[in-house]
Amino acid sequence: MRTLITNIKQLYQTETDLENKKRVSGADMAILPYINDAWLLIENKTIHSFGAMTSLPETNADGYIDATGKLVLPAWCDSHTHLVFAGPRDGEFVDRIKGLSYEDIARRGGGILNSARKLNAMDESELYDQSLERLHRVMAQGTGAIEIKSGYGLCLEGELKMLRVIRKLKETAALPIKASFLAAHAYPIDYKENKKGYINLIIEKILPKVADEGLADYMDVFCEKGFFEVPETERLLEAGWKYGMKPKIHANQLHYSGGVQAGVKHKALSVDHLECVGESEIDSLKGTNTMPVLLPGAAFFLGMHYQPARKIIDSGLPVCLATDYNPGSCPSGNIPLLLSIACTQLKMTPEEAINAVTINGAAAIELENEMGTIKVGKRAGLIITNKIPSLAYIPYDYGNNPVEKVIN
Repeated sequence: MRTLITNIKQLYQTETDLENKKRVSGADMAILPYINDAWLLIENKTIHSFGAMTSLPETNADGYIDATGKLVLPAWCDSHTHLVFAGPRDGEFVDRIKGLSYEDIARRGGGILNSARKLNAMDESELYDQSLERLHRVMAQGTGAIEIKSGYGLCLEGELKMLRVIRKLKETAALPIKASFLAAHAYPIDYKENKKGYINLIIEKILPKVADEGLADYMDVFCEKGFFEVPETERLLEAGWKYGMKPKIHANQLHYSGGVQAGVKHKALSVDHLECVGESEIDSLKGTNTMPVLLPGAAFFLGMHYQPARKIIDSGLPVCLATDYNPGSCPSGNIPLLLSIACTQLKMTPEEAINAVTINGAAAIELENEMGTIKVGKRAGLIITNKIPSLAYIPYDYGNNPVEKVIN
């Protein structure tokens, strides 16, 4: 099957055969290579070739797409989501409007514990149906690869239920999906006074079962004061490594928790959230392969201060953006809206923001050899926009979907 896209106004994030970019960092994040008036040929879901229209060879194809006035980009790679959940938490949204903090709600049994109660009561088939609907929604907004976490089960049966739903999504959806095991998301009520007992349950009972069934790619921990602090986090990450699960951890959302340094120490693939980042955290990330992943959608929805993206980029580090799609702190998987927030609130340029959800997003879930740039031999996960005047129009036109067609 061959599909030829022609008359592309601009083809963005192009990479030559001689290049082998894994991520972009620092000043390079402001550079987004492109070709004006371009064509691209897809063969069997792979990028076969591309170039300027003046170089278009005589080509036979099974399908043709005229992209006059439209941009073509790599599909978004969303490296941090909690897309599998059992219903919304809109009541807590109202509580926050009335003055309760995220931590206040959690202490009252809301937050993650609220989602856990709902999830453990829901049938697995219904959970799958709800999750598939959400997945289709974000795919229509341009998402072409996604990571999904467990963490609303908080018990053996609930965690396995979530991870099996994620596995079924992997088997049925037309995009790459990575799964993260996040039983260390919160302490369940039964273990509120026995935190060591819950950690033992994760390590001795749940983790071996997850590994035996091959249900997770990564090990995740919510490293935060009042949740899993650094010693507990390190013990859990070490246990995950024994089963070949690389760390991808929540770090420094609410406090300077030491989570960034713990992630670097244990060679985490990424450290995510990073509302609380200073020189110590930045210094610890320099010279490492650990990706800083910012989740400004959650800061927006919770009314928190935003991550210091400019400081991180200007320090020469890479930045990845992800949605954190979840029912409590960010009930949106809308990456075009995320780009608007990143540009207006984090002061990232459109080029930096798009690098953060394409090449760097792919790197944060180990898909950099498959996704994230337009390169011969890579997967043809592509976005064709509506007719728009410029790349900057994507974040400028906030709240609207710039995507006309997604190719997976």
